[in-house]
Amino acid sequence: MVRCYEDFSVGEVVEAGPVLVTADAIKAFAAQFDPQPMHLHGGAPDAILGGLFASGMHTVCLNMRLLVDGFLRDTSSMGSPGVDEVRYLAPVRAGDSLTMRLEVTGLRPSASRADLGFLRFTSEMRNGSGTPVLRITATLIFARREADGATGTP
Repeated sequence: MVRCYEDFSVGEVVEAGPVLVTADAIKAFAAQFDPQPMHLHGGAPDAILGGLFASGMHTVCLNMRLLVDGFLRDTSSMGSPGVDEVRYLAPVRAGDSLTMRLEVTGLRPSASRADLGFLRFTSEMRNGSGTPVLRITATLIFARREADGATGTP
């Protein structure tokens, strides 16, 4: 069964993961998308964070993987109008096992399209020690099952 806008509730929590972050994955992502020294080989030993760590965008992409696997599969998701906040809270290191906790924080039907609704959420990723490494606040668009109060397909 496909979950539509009406099937979600404020306060709903979904957890997903873990996903293991490897040194090879950090370096491969960096080589293609963010070739800075701290992501390719750890950078200078006296750098502010010292040692190899994942690009912030790599961490966002890992969050997206968990978001799709743990929350968006089998839904009427139609994308997003944008992300309000992305916060990098701690470095993601090789060997970290990341989990995601998503909470639905708001729901509102579209004012201009009766067949759509907006779901606002906050997603937080934590490493295996429980340290938060990433927080994202964003909105998703879902098809509505009950446009104008009539039951039917979106």
